[in-house]
Amino acid sequence: MTLSLAWRNLVHDKVRLTVTITGIVFAVVLIVVQLGLFLGFTTTTSNLIDRSGADLWITARYVPYIEAGAPFSERKLSQVLATPGVAHATKLITRFSQWQRPDGRLESVQIVGINPDQPLGAPWNVVGGNVRDLKTPENVFVDELYKEKLGVTHLGQVVEIRGHRARVAGFTRGIRSFTTSPYVFTSFKSAQDYAGLLADQTIFMLVSARPGTDLEPLRRSLAARLTDVDVVTNATFSRMTQFYWMFTTGAGVAVLLAALLGLVVGVVVVAQTIYATTMDHLKEYGTLKAMGATNPYLYRVILQQAAMSGVVGYAIGMLASLVVVRGSEQGGAAILLPGWMAIAMFGVTLAMCLTAAIVSINKVTRLDPATVFKG
Repeated sequence: MTLSLAWRNLVHDKVRLTVTITGIVFAVVLIVVQLGLFLGFTTTTSNLIDRSGADLWITARYVPYIEAGAPFSERKLSQVLATPGVAHATKLITRFSQWQRPDGRLESVQIVGINPDQPLGAPWNVVGGNVRDLKTPENVFVDELYKEKLGVTHLGQVVEIRGHRARVAGFTRGIRSFTTSPYVFTSFKSAQDYAGLLADQTIFMLVSARPGTDLEPLRRSLAARLTDVDVVTNATFSRMTQFYWMFTTGAGVAVLLAALLGLVVGVVVVAQTIYATTMDHLKEYGTLKAMGATNPYLYRVILQQAAMSGVVGYAIGMLASLVVVRGSEQGGAAILLPGWMAIAMFGVTLAMCLTAAIVSINKVTRLDPATVFKG
């Protein structure tokens, strides 16, 4: 009975229903976009670490985040490989350099030098070429997102990086850089040239442990064997990098504040629209009270009406959000919408609508049925 009445109240005034649903949709999209941007930025700051496949990272002393890596001797690799519990270890370079476009303009890039025979640190989402193509000297991979920025038009194109010849041998898809400098994957040896390192220098070493090996004892063992370096777990280094970019620089704080502002604005918009809808039906509620309807009965009608609005608004809002998320895949800023966030948004939307309805219930509770018969 109450469900039927709540539904009839909603669809009776289609203009008011449209306004209510539009307000909820706006709130859902606003919150999803702002929170999705925050998640996207956070993920982008550490994607090289998270997708490296490593269990441990070996860095120079006191390196706070991946872009701040400093050179140290690559000869330490033999000590790493000789440590019990180490399954694989490889050298990795991440270093800023200068890419010269065909028109002569210089662009900042971040060189990522890997061992193509090792899965650790390799590029992912490869859509052109093969990772093993990086074994050929001077071959590089760039992401499709940055083709225009780097002046790249086709595979096999020859460019210059820091005065050295480079050949575009492959493309990746969706590997964004948090800075304005795109990642350029190449072999370790080529990366030494492009990054200006000496022949016996590396920036990082990646380690994968043997199955069943406890990481903390292995980390301590490596730290004791090696001098002038730090050994950190993959998860720790990822958190350090995320914390630096998202909070130390202030970039993340701005995005987080925007996300919180989006949540506040969304709540206000939904509260206003739901409250206005309830107020527009005061006479109907007064009539019901005059006919003997109890306050709990009216509560159920109002709450069910708000819940229905929330479900419809959420469904439309999520569809619109998915369109925005898909569109961001081709842009420089990633908007993420993981499954847990979509589920959480359903709860947030219902909570916003029901809270707004509860506020308006007080007005209905105090409603005098006699007002229905006045003038």
